[in-house]
Amino acid sequence: MNIFTQFYKSIYSPKDIAIFRFQGIGKTILYVFFLTLISVLPSIIFFSQTLTSGLDSATSFIKDETPAFTIKNGQLSADTKVPITINKDHYTFILDPTGAVSVREVENEDNAIALLKDQFVVSSGDHTETYQYGMMQGMNITKKDLLHFIDSISSMRGIIIPVISVIIYLISSAANFIEISVLALIGLLLKKLTARNLNYRQLWRMATYSETLPTVFFAIMSLLKTSVPNSFLINWFVVIIVLLLAIKEVPKPKNQI
Repeated sequence: MNIFTQFYKSIYSPKDIAIFRFQGIGKTILYVFFLTLISVLPSIIFFSQTLTSGLDSATSFIKDETPAFTIKNGQLSADTKVPITINKDHYTFILDPTGAVSVREVENEDNAIALLKDQFVVSSGDHTETYQYGMMQGMNITKKDLLHFIDSISSMRGIIIPVISVIIYLISSAANFIEISVLALIGLLLKKLTARNLNYRQLWRMATYSETLPTVFFAIMSLLKTSVPNSFLINWFVVIIVLLLAIKEVPKPKNQI
């Protein structure tokens, strides 16, 4: 049975998941990497789109919409007495040398890039990163310097996107191996409760395929940009239930029937 058929059957069939306990470990490990690819693909796609559109929009905003500005001695100064806010291409860009705009206000935007009085803020979804200008002591940054820096990053997108994508994939793969190993340990308890004769290696294989259904679900939700409350608990609840159903598909030893 090829990996795609296993993928399809693992979505709905605990009986097939139970059968997969006899296959080689190499094929199971390959399946872990396959599931990881499915789970991170939406993140990689959105990262690529966000980086590309964000850099293009930021260049346009800084070049055409902002007055001359300078970051010196940890402070932003510009030829404006009020904050400048522009909404463009699903991004909010803010230039505020007055100190009127707070980090919290930037966080309230879905996607925002802000040059505040004493820090640079990037907000995307539920994540916000801040960088204090004080970290660049002794450096004077002008509008022209920042445009040159953004242009340099933009020209390296062909390198940055693959490198970040590989890093995301490797970290996610490691996390999946750990999760499956923990799930297999839980399986040792479940097999005792159900009086099935299974060893840890078989449970590890079954745990791997039990991850299929929640992986597909959360990948679809990510593609739809839909937040799932308590996703961590839902994921563990589903994989444990699927593993339990798969364990119950394993015949009991004859002397216990």
